[in-house]
Amino acid sequence: MQLIKTNLLIPALLICAVAQAKEVRSGDSLVRAMHDRYVATWYETITFTQKNTSFKPDGTEAGSETWYNAGAIPGKWRIDLVSPASGNGYVMVDGITTIIQKEKIANAMPYVNLLNLLGFDVYKQDPDATIKILKKEGFDLSKFHEETWEGKPVYVVGAEQGDLNSKQFWVDKDKLLFVREIQPVPSDPGEPHDFRITHYQRLAGGWFAHMVEVYTWEGKKFFFQEYSDVEVNVKLVPGVFDPQQFKETHWEK
Repeated sequence: MQLIKTNLLIPALLICAVAQAKEVRSGDSLVRAMHDRYVATWYETITFTQKNTSFKPDGTEAGSETWYNAGAIPGKWRIDLVSPASGNGYVMVDGITTIIQKEKIANAMPYVNLLNLLGFDVYKQDPDATIKILKKEGFDLSKFHEETWEGKPVYVVGAEQGDLNSKQFWVDKDKLLFVREIQPVPSDPGEPHDFRITHYQRLAGGWFAHMVEVYTWEGKKFFFQEYSDVEVNVKLVPGVFDPQQFKETHWEK
């Protein structure tokens, strides 16, 4: 009887796998698949330390600094720069970034952090909202193909096969995780930056990438982000994401 049950289960799993493969045929359907895969399990809050390192054209280190991040997924992020005691940072809420300098609001502007959108928010917010943001940010979701990246199959959104100049993002086909973004530089569209999101680890029903490397089109790494001290589903009071309360409210230990 157990053998019969097992034999029946294998075709069922194959049918599900084929159905999923047929489902993802465009940027829109990929966003929906990413959301549906993890919406019930992905963590809702996160805090982590971020070390930024920049490099000179000759490959030597130019300098580094530490940031402290807190996120409520989807759509709410806070960064304390260098040291929380400095009173400098950013509060990013629903597409608006507020710049804080010496504990006071210096400026506010529309800005979407695509690493946060495609690395975190896509898994928890309404797919229609993510799709709308991506289109507004200049991604052509109708351009879609499959590729191989670091030896694994990926979906590519925003570019046709062989096009490495258009604005595009790459998603691991198996785990549906964001692994690469090619972003043209506004001042020089022919010189795009290549963001590579790596070192994913399973984390409380979701995933977390511990590294982001940014390369020039010539293949030279000029910026590097490394993340540590990661905690998820931590309690964050609403004031953490209120620019008016930046001075009074801190999340760090």
